[in-house]
Amino acid sequence: MQYDTSIDKTDLLPPLPALSNTVLFSLVAAKMLLHVPGLFRYGYFRDELYFLDCARHLDWGYVDCAPLVAAYAKIALLLGGSLPSLRVLSMFAGAAMVTLTVLLARQLGGGAFAQTLAGLGIIIAPVHLMVDSILSMNAFEPLFWMGCVLILIRIIRGGDPRLWILFGVLAGLGLENKHSTLFFGAAVAVAVVATPLRRELARPWIWLGAAVALAIFLPNLIWQWQNGFPTIEDLQSVRAIGKNVKLAPIPFLLQQMLMMHPGNLPVWLVGLWFLLVGHGRAFRAIGWIYASLFVLFMVLHAKDYYLAPAYPMLLAAGGVAIEMWSTRISGSCARVAVRYSIAGWLVLSGAILAPLALPLLSPADQVAYQHKLGLDPPRSEVAHVGPLPQLWGDQFGWPELVEEVAEIYWALPEDERSRTGIFAGNYGEAGAINLFGPQHGLPPAICAHQTHSMWGPGDFRGDTLIWLQWEPEWLEGRCGSVEVVGEHHNRWGMAEENGPILLCRDLLPSLAEQWPELRHWN
Repeated sequence: MQYDTSIDKTDLLPPLPALSNTVLFSLVAAKMLLHVPGLFRYGYFRDELYFLDCARHLDWGYVDCAPLVAAYAKIALLLGGSLPSLRVLSMFAGAAMVTLTVLLARQLGGGAFAQTLAGLGIIIAPVHLMVDSILSMNAFEPLFWMGCVLILIRIIRGGDPRLWILFGVLAGLGLENKHSTLFFGAAVAVAVVATPLRRELARPWIWLGAAVALAIFLPNLIWQWQNGFPTIEDLQSVRAIGKNVKLAPIPFLLQQMLMMHPGNLPVWLVGLWFLLVGHGRAFRAIGWIYASLFVLFMVLHAKDYYLAPAYPMLLAAGGVAIEMWSTRISGSCARVAVRYSIAGWLVLSGAILAPLALPLLSPADQVAYQHKLGLDPPRSEVAHVGPLPQLWGDQFGWPELVEEVAEIYWALPEDERSRTGIFAGNYGEAGAINLFGPQHGLPPAICAHQTHSMWGPGDFRGDTLIWLQWEPEWLEGRCGSVEVVGEHHNRWGMAEENGPILLCRDLLPSLAEQWPELRHWN
């Protein structure tokens, strides 16, 4: 049974064209090929090391992330935990995002050219090239958001209203993937109320969908409640210490342009116009979703990339709008020439920035290329400083750090070594010790940062610690003696990791007693 939710009598829904399988397969293949080098390049990203530790402690929640990312990492561990086993998951997620973008263009009335333009646009976006090069929840976030948008378009097109239940399933999984899906849900609510979709509120299916989403999210909510809502406390800590770079409205908009690629700017701007006031205004609810998210994230001083999962729908709409405009060009040869020129511009401009967004070059060559283009490494966090963008810089130095710790550990007298643990200053160091340490005969890391703080010091009962990234002055009142026994430095790594390695003897008091003071979030 068809369910008519068209906007009004003057807004005619565009016909649903055929899906171009050739376009889809070509774009997906191109996306995957771009990420093949990244499966083997550089090293483990700091957060990847953390997620592997979370996978070793599967639970329904963590201090700073929702539980699904640990499930992704668990799959990688079952496959051996290698760099390719981690990153192939994100590579497939990126390919699925391209597929969804093409499907969105089709659902908005776009033919082969619109589908091509939308797919090319999402492929060249630097933020997605970077995010899909590592394992993170951000690689999967567009799948849940855009899956929901695809369902919303189907409902607008007169699809079965029971699709709201599937919407709820995807929204619930999205919440278990990343809590920022709450903002997406709020934006959808605004879009429903602000458009004739509000009629859905008088029917049961949208409410059933919301109930399904809540039911799927419930295990994480229960975990949060049982543990005192640590994620909220962590967010408050981030705000209190000014961890993130705060962008004013204009810089925030400029960052959107850069992260999605300047060549894409006309496409997604035209797409937003198409949805809100153009020929695609039957789907203006989609435009309202983006506008609501943009205002919300800008007001909250969110990281610029938090808006990235919303752009596939704008690129899809832009592809449709440009295709419609190009059909009015007289002469088939001229029309084809214009279309090839637009697509060629996206490919060419994308190729120029791709070496900065993919791990294709050596670190030295990437820095040189950055300088040649006059682009500084983007920063989303105040304290992260280094010659490379944080995403790349945080992949260097971890095996070397573990080797340096192993040399110190095995140089200790045997009786002292049996009483010695390794205290990591942050979850990256802890993850590195836990991943690379066993081959050097090292004990598991002890760490009081983020969710590691909830796991505690384990069964450590010793009185000596090799201590990473900590101030000697702070330790002097907690150790009988503090000695600098090493110095870690990696020219391509993040500056915060370059520093002394300390040896703390005669803990005062025991580590278990000190634990509440050692715990630190962000």
